[in-house]
Amino acid sequence: MTQIMKNTVKFLGLALAMLIISSCGKSGKGLGELTGVADRPKWKADIPFGMAYIKSGTFQVGSGDEDISRYYIARPKTISLQGFYMDETEISNNEYRQFVHWVRDSIAHSILGDYYEDDYGNEKIDWELEIDWADETLEDMYYSGEDVVGNRRELDAGQMVYNYDWLDFQAAARDKGRSPRSSFIKRFKVNIYPDTLCWIRDFSYSYNDPIAKNYFSHPAYDDYPVVGLTWPQANAFCNWRSKIWNGGKENTFQDEFRLPTEVEWEYAARGGITNAMYPWGGPYIRNAKGCLLANFKPGRGNYPEDGGQYTLPVDAYDPNGYGLYNMSGNVSEWTRSAFVENAYGFMHDLNPDITYEAQEDDPAAFKRKVIRGGSWKDIAYFLQVNTRHWEYQDTAKSYIGFRCILPYQGRSLNDFGGGR
Repeated sequence: MTQIMKNTVKFLGLALAMLIISSCGKSGKGLGELTGVADRPKWKADIPFGMAYIKSGTFQVGSGDEDISRYYIARPKTISLQGFYMDETEISNNEYRQFVHWVRDSIAHSILGDYYEDDYGNEKIDWELEIDWADETLEDMYYSGEDVVGNRRELDAGQMVYNYDWLDFQAAARDKGRSPRSSFIKRFKVNIYPDTLCWIRDFSYSYNDPIAKNYFSHPAYDDYPVVGLTWPQANAFCNWRSKIWNGGKENTFQDEFRLPTEVEWEYAARGGITNAMYPWGGPYIRNAKGCLLANFKPGRGNYPEDGGQYTLPVDAYDPNGYGLYNMSGNVSEWTRSAFVENAYGFMHDLNPDITYEAQEDDPAAFKRKVIRGGSWKDIAYFLQVNTRHWEYQDTAKSYIGFRCILPYQGRSLNDFGGGR
């Protein structure tokens, strides 16, 4: 054996010995070492279909110099927000129709008795069984007798009721463990069918019967924003969406869709532009060619000048810097936040929000919820990203829709310029 071969053998032997020594030093599983729980599920942040990621950041919320009258009430405040996903568009009629059909099918399954039990004895709807809508057993789901118009067979919208519950973490945190968990579980029954008559109710001495009849049902309006929904109906949709989202994944951590807070909404609406008046920046509402940049009420009431008499498709106009459409105009949007005039004066600067679950017998002022963005029937002032407005949570309007957010879990590497 040559000297070179001897040296090679010695080197390999030394390397093997070092490997054994180092591995012995690091091997602690089952030998009293702290290693964490084994076999934890892998987590990957998947962007839900139709949503955009809004990274964590800091911005100044509140009225600017152009709104002197409100400056002393809603003083500017620097706040920081955790990243989240947000719908690129307002929820459309056809997307909301999926919710209505799910509730409709649930009622039909319950009437037909098509259930099976899971391993814990809980009854679950057998969604694999096709529903025969001609079955006479389902006749109670349709209008009958004097409620029938023109011999048409129509589903009774009043029966479209969704049942859901949620845990009030705010109340539980204040309680500090003194009360049973059941004390903080809120249970709701919500009729989820849109109030199509809002198109008539919202406008005195105005003929809007055709759009009231067709807006939610006609396929021509499938991609238009759903309207005629109360704040509780929008929350019910978010709960249902969470249910089907978590049910469609193998490893679920119970991610929950919800309405954005008003501060999250404003941060997203700015599209990454500091001190922007509008999602496209501003300060003008027309581009260089004189074309309007949103669907609203131009001038003194030239509704069709922007291309739409009423609403427009949810992806009309160009998106902002975050890829979000119609953050100004088209329809105003519900937020989860309660409306308090001087909220910026006392809310926290980290993920701020003010919520209040108003009861039916509460004073009207307690039922005010913040709406943002302005709508097709509003003047340009309401299109500004920092303009605050409100509506009662139990009212449905032809100019209010919504979009959802999904909180981001963890911290993205591009949130703060890298790092771990």
